[in-house]
Amino acid sequence: MKKQLWFILGFLLVTFSQNSYAQNDAAAKALLAKVSQKYNGYKTIQANFSLDVKQANGGAHSDAGTIYLDKGSNRYQVNTKNQTLISDAKTQWNIMKAEKEVEVSEASNSTNEINPTNIFSFYSTGFRYKLANTEKVKGTALSVIELTPADGKKNYSKIKLRINKTNNLIYDTTIFDKSGNRYTYTLGSQEGNKTLAANLFTFNKNDYKGFDIVDLR
Repeated sequence: MKKQLWFILGFLLVTFSQNSYAQNDAAAKALLAKVSQKYNGYKTIQANFSLDVKQANGGAHSDAGTIYLDKGSNRYQVNTKNQTLISDAKTQWNIMKAEKEVEVSEASNSTNEINPTNIFSFYSTGFRYKLANTEKVKGTALSVIELTPADGKKNYSKIKLRINKTNNLIYDTTIFDKSGNRYTYTLGSQEGNKTLAANLFTFNKNDYKGFDIVDLR
C-alpha cells in the first residue's frame, strides 16, 4: 500500500474520546458555540486550504488543495495536485496521481477522529479548551483557542485553533503531535451552501485509465 500524502495522514492521526466539555474556559466555550452555529448553518462547504508540516528533525512539507463537503450525506472530495480523495459515504477512493494507483476502502464516518467529514466541527467533543491571547496575521485579528485531549493517551499533545474575529470562521488549525511534528491547515476562501455537482463524490474509472486499482476492503 502506498503512503498517503501528509494532509491525509494529518486528518487520520488525530483520534479523540467522546467526553463532553468539562472544566473549560467559559469565554472559549462561548466562542466555540458561535463557530459551531456558523458552520451548522451550512449544508455544503467548498473551501481552499493549505497544509504546512514542520517535522521534528527539521524537515518541512507543504501542500494545497480544495475540499468539497456535503455534510448531510457525509460525502466529500479532497483534491490536491498529486492526490484526490473521494467518498460517497460508503466507499473511499484514494487516487495517487504520480503512482497511477487507486486504493479503494470502506469510508470512515467515525466521529472519533478528525477526517474530511468533520474538520469544521471536530472541536465539539473530546477536548478541554481555553482562550489564549489574540493574534494578528496580515492585519486580520484572530481569536486563539488551545485544545487538549480529554484522553491523555492520544498521540498528540494539543491543537491550536485560530478563528477570524470578524466572521467566526476557522482561520487555521495546528496539530502538535507527541513526536514533535506540527501540521498546520490554513483555510482560504470558504463558501457555504454552494450547489456541488453530484459527480464530485463519485469515482469514474474511465477518468483513470491505466491506473492500478487496489481494493483494500
